[in-house]
Amino acid sequence: MPKLPGITHQRAVKAFEKAGFWITRQGKHITMTNGQRIITIPRADPVNAFTMAGIVKDAGLTIEEFKRLL
Repeated sequence: MPKLPGITHQRAVKAFEKAGFWITRQGKHITMTNGQRIITIPRADPVNAFTMAGIVKDAGLTIEEFKRLL
């Protein structure tokens, strides 16, 4: 699995917003949806690379697509 090192939760949220997601709930984690898929991003700086790769996969994106949105 390709690594995504050093991505903060704020950068991840902005990238997913560009992909059509919006924030539905915030707390210790940020929950986002695009109407079909729901993803949860932990408030960690940086987010663990393997965790981030799993979130990207759950969002229906490839690692390359996500890197272009950053």
